[in-house]
Amino acid sequence: MAIALLFSGQGAQKVGMGRSLFESSATARALYAEAQGVLGWDLARVCFEGPEAELTQTKVCQPALFVHGLALHALLREAGRLGDVRFALGLSLGEITALTAAGVFDFATGLRVVAERGRLMQLACEQSVGGMAAVIGEERAKVAELCAEFSIEAANFNAPGQIIISGEKGRVETAVAAAKDRGIKKVIPLNVAGAYHSRLMDPARVAFAQFLAGVPLASPQCTVFTNATGQTVSDPAAIREALIKQVVSSVLWEDCMRAAAAAGATEFWELGPGGVLAGLARRTDKTWVVKSFSEAADLAI
Repeated sequence: MAIALLFSGQGAQKVGMGRSLFESSATARALYAEAQGVLGWDLARVCFEGPEAELTQTKVCQPALFVHGLALHALLREAGRLGDVRFALGLSLGEITALTAAGVFDFATGLRVVAERGRLMQLACEQSVGGMAAVIGEERAKVAELCAEFSIEAANFNAPGQIIISGEKGRVETAVAAAKDRGIKKVIPLNVAGAYHSRLMDPARVAFAQFLAGVPLASPQCTVFTNATGQTVSDPAAIREALIKQVVSSVLWEDCMRAAAAAGATEFWELGPGGVLAGLARRTDKTWVVKSFSEAADLAI
């Protein structure tokens, strides 16, 4: 068996996430306590009690998902369940969680990286008027034509027939309205704070590059994949550049998943709330073995 660990991206968060881990494990409680020390605010309270509007903020949900994913990782490791892990990958911010699980960052450093990324991305959202929409059931080439026509971008290639477009809110709305006339049957506007993984995030990319320049990175202890290319990355300098690029570039999640399967992954274990990544995996290839871990009860599977 060769396990690939999957770590959640923004949007998977929900109030109550991780509470059972905290209540049942001293190891999890220690991580949340360390997180509070690093962040300077009570992450556990927001995760467990909300309100949802606070947890949904980019600067909050990104560290929340990071800590939740690594709490699950720590408990699985403590139980001796991670001996067959050979791969790690994460969706958008989850890539930093995956890199931390792979030993590129220690917990506190990875959390600082995620927190700064989230802060800068929220600031970029507040300084622009962006929007996103999901295009369902279309090929990449057709979506590329739509993006080119309306000067927007493909933000996420999540699974076959699920592509997210991103850009200035007015342009996205115009593209959504025009899609049917161009033979695209289903486009769903998304309720998001901004245009993630588009050129509107460039101020965040520039500032994040400056921040990461002073952050030490180690070589990963297992094979990791980057959203920026959909392929493996191992050199610390290349990892840094991929993380910077990822802020404004398309998330090639489907490519990452297929690359992990081609490299020999026989099981995918999702460490995060909601089963979102498991759903995308099943949509990509129904033959893949996928398990989801979110709360204490799941760890007995």
